[in-house]
Amino acid sequence: MDVSQGLDTAKDDDQFAATVREWLADNLTGEFAALRGKGGPGREHEAFEERLAWDRHLAAAGWTCLGWPKEYGGKEATLSQQVIFHEEYARSGAPARVSHLGEELLGPTLIAFGTEEQKRRFLPGINNVSELWCQGYSEPGAGSDLAAVTTSARLDGDQWRINGQKVWTSLAHLSQWCFVVARTEPGSQRHKGLSYLLVPMDQPGIEVRPIVQLTGTSEFNEVFFDDARTDADLVVGEVGQGWSVAMGTLTFERGISTLGQQVGFARELSEIVELAERNGAASDPVIKDKLTRAWVGLQVMRAHAMRTLSSVDATGNGGEASVAKLLWANWHRGLGELAMEVAGASSLLAGDGAFGEDADLSDQQRLFLFSRADTIYGGSNEIQRNIIAERVLGLPREARP
Repeated sequence: MDVSQGLDTAKDDDQFAATVREWLADNLTGEFAALRGKGGPGREHEAFEERLAWDRHLAAAGWTCLGWPKEYGGKEATLSQQVIFHEEYARSGAPARVSHLGEELLGPTLIAFGTEEQKRRFLPGINNVSELWCQGYSEPGAGSDLAAVTTSARLDGDQWRINGQKVWTSLAHLSQWCFVVARTEPGSQRHKGLSYLLVPMDQPGIEVRPIVQLTGTSEFNEVFFDDARTDADLVVGEVGQGWSVAMGTLTFERGISTLGQQVGFARELSEIVELAERNGAASDPVIKDKLTRAWVGLQVMRAHAMRTLSSVDATGNGGEASVAKLLWANWHRGLGELAMEVAGASSLLAGDGAFGEDADLSDQQRLFLFSRADTIYGGSNEIQRNIIAERVLGLPREARP
């Protein structure tokens, strides 16, 4: 079944949800059956090539880029249809997508800020999953404080020459392109003088070094630019005005797909509850109270997302995205701690004592280890609170050196 048929013939949201469920049930079979539950944060190394094939299978059937305008290969699905798809996808146990950064971040950014030439060049490759993207934001001295970026780009004839270093670059070792925030105006400071560049990864001037994380896997990397090149016209938005484009991307990052993320959270909580019932931890009134509070927190997150989703735009000035990040990041980090508490003393040792991609970690251990970073990546708690205080509440700016 082609998604276009499902979108056009569904008379209501219930019918569309049934269409999505039917397609997923029919297609998560055969070669794709073993992919259920694979991938995701801390597990991006799992069955990557097979998940890439699955993403391309989705694309061939029209299930990618649902909310994009039809002129750019999308289906112009309604907000409720997009929400339904992400939630049904998560409930089915379908594998984590490998094309998230292109489809959910760069694609909407190009549609909002890019030139027609850029849209024609890059959107088809995102839609059909023939080109994968990574995000060149953070640096050793510019993590959540993105305005401290020092990676430079200088115009040299008909190309930009890029020098500097990015860090925590997810899937850079598997991507063909990177959207990079670089300082294009010498002597500029903070938000001024930044530009948003589209840079090919396969070139001599780029070196990618994996970073081993707490889970023993390496899904993110350091990326070094040593006279790396990209064409002069591959700037999204105006030269020197990249800050607003970068903030637009972060706003899209915290959009509709977060509801699918929350379904995944609910599945993790359900598994922890089942473990507590099996090992007797659920009889402890303190544990029972914490499990109940976790369930309540999940409902609060969903209610907030549904209430604010339609009001979030590319400016990111309303603070909704920052509130959402604070809600889910702190809740999920707490869930990781609760998972270890429910698992008990056995959670302190890996099953085989090994460390690395093949370490025999339980689901609870992997959840705990990776979720320690939830309140840091994508904008730390401190930065999100500053955004809310300064841009929404109008409080005095925090003193900066």
